[in-house]
Parts: sequence; C-alpha cells; structure tokens
Amino acid sequence: MSDINRAARLKARPSGMLTRENFDIADEALAEPGDGQFRVRISHISLDPAMRGWVNDAKSYVPPVGLGEVMRAIAVGTVEASRHPKFRDGDTVTGLFGVQRFAISDGAGVIKVDTSKAPPERWIGGLGMPGMTAYFGLHEVAVPNPGETVVVSAASGAVGSIVGQIAKIMGCRAVGIAGGPEKCAYVTDELGFDACVDYKGGSLRDDLVAACPDGIDVLFENVGGEIHDTCLSLMNFRGRVAICGLISAYNSKTPVPGPFNYRSILVNRLNVRGFIVFDFISQYPQAAKHLGEWHAAGKLNIREDVRDGGVDAFPDVLNLLYTSGNFGKLVLKV
Repeated sequence: MSDINRAARLKARPSGMLTRENFDIADEALAEPGDGQFRVRISHISLDPAMRGWVNDAKSYVPPVGLGEVMRAIAVGTVEASRHPKFRDGDTVTGLFGVQRFAISDGAGVIKVDTSKAPPERWIGGLGMPGMTAYFGLHEVAVPNPGETVVVSAASGAVGSIVGQIAKIMGCRAVGIAGGPEKCAYVTDELGFDACVDYKGGSLRDDLVAACPDGIDVLFENVGGEIHDTCLSLMNFRGRVAICGLISAYNSKTPVPGPFNYRSILVNRLNVRGFIVFDFISQYPQAAKHLGEWHAAGKLNIREDVRDGGVDAFPDVLNLLYTSGNFGKLVLKV
C-alpha cells in the first residue's frame, strides 16, 4: 500500500552475524513532512560492511544505532511531498535515509543526482560513497606515484574495484586480491587490473610474490586478518598502508590476533593510516567531479549486485557481504 511505510528497527544487538531476530520489521504510518522537510520514496538501499559495526554498542567514528531506531543506511530515492525550498517533487536524491520504504529529511547531507547519466543504484555505489572512499584513500592517504605497485584487498567489491581502476588512471600497477577464479577473472579482464590473486587458492604468499615481483608500495586494506598480515611482509621501504576496512573481523566474537608481521612497519618505515570517507566531506565535490568525468569517459567499469526482497530481506542480504556471497556493489531493491 502506498500510504504505509515499512521499516527495519534495531531490536537487539547481535553477537556474531546479524539475524532477522535483531530487528523489528513492520509496517508504520506514513509520516508527513513539516516545514523545511520533504519525503523520499526509497528505491534502493546501499548495503555496506560498516553496517555491522554500526549496531555494536561501542565507541566508533559514528554513534551506534540506538535500540528502536531505524537501521542506518545510505539510500537513493525520489522526492515527494516536498516542503523544502531546495528540493522539488521528482528530484532523485541520495542520503542517510535508513532501511525503510519512505524517509523524512531536512536536506542535511542529501545530494541530488542525475539518473540520465547513471542508474539510481550507481549513485550509491561507484559514483557514491564507495567511489569517494576509493578516491580519497588513494589521492589523500596513500598518494601512490606512477609506476608503483598498488595492492587492493577485496578487489571485486564496491570500494576495491574502484581503487584499482583509479590506480591505473594514476599510472600505477594494480594488483587485486579476491575470492575465487570468477572474481579474479573479473578483476583482471573487466576492471583492467594487472594481476589478481585468489586468496582461496591455498598459496596466498607465493601467489602475491609472483604477482608483485618488485614488492608492494601501497596496500589498500579492506579485509584485514591473514591477507593484511601477508601483505605487510611484502611491503617496500617507505610503503604506505591505507586502512579502509577490516571486514574479516566484523562478525568475530573474540579479539582477532595479530598482525604478526607488525615489525615490518618499523623496519620498512611504513606509513600506516586509517581513514573514513567522512574525513574528507569538504572535498566531496572534487571527488564527485573526477569520478563523474572518468565514468563518462568510460574509464570506470562499475558493477552492482542488486538483490530483490525489499526491507524484509535486509538481514539476509546484508550477510552476503561477510560470506563473499555478493559480486559487485551490494544493493537492496526496495
């Protein structure tokens, strides 16, 4: 029914993987916008690894989602019933709208997008926060030089796939790490990486040595764990490590050991820096400009993995991120 919202509200904090029991998913009355607000009819919801951390009651870069609150999520949709001077009915927008069919917004942090240039789901993927994360991780954190070797973990994912392509645009050698022959072939044949190592192949270090004969100058880390530890052992002098995510540990119930090759940071004088895309909010227009230009010029190959099921499918579809069940930017169609 068009006059009913459906929302996923956090009911209980999880231990391990998220389940349906952690959420109240139910119909709600459709809210009306007040002065200076508008309502968004959501079409697609971005599913991101960080969402698992957002439901933990722990100190982080953003406050945890509160019990009883709509689950936090970036989404894209169409403005309707606007009482805001800068947003009109029919505008397509992205913002932190949550896991629900409809959202009320005052416009803070909301960006208008042009669906004539790319489909809605792309504006919450390669041309949205994942693309900007890749852009800032390279341009502002790792700062690779032409000719250097950039290694990207989770290379077929939403962020990693863009990282390697930007690295190539910057004149670097891009080496990906992905799970399985199909994803590795996608990384090299469609995304244009110079090589891709299958971390499920059983010889991670040997394969990385073969793929990086001159060592690793830049590591763009999305995974952590054994992959991170192995890459540390192959870093070159004054290498840079941009830590974007540690998805291998997000559902762990106990502290994750390591890294055991921590000594490499000292011996090789590595620059290791964690970052969040929100650190660069004042530079979003710069990133959007470059990503848009590269996309229009055919320099960015972007893939979305769009799943049906609406709000009710949220917990199960989100967990695909932690079991390597998705292929490309994971999006839930509302």
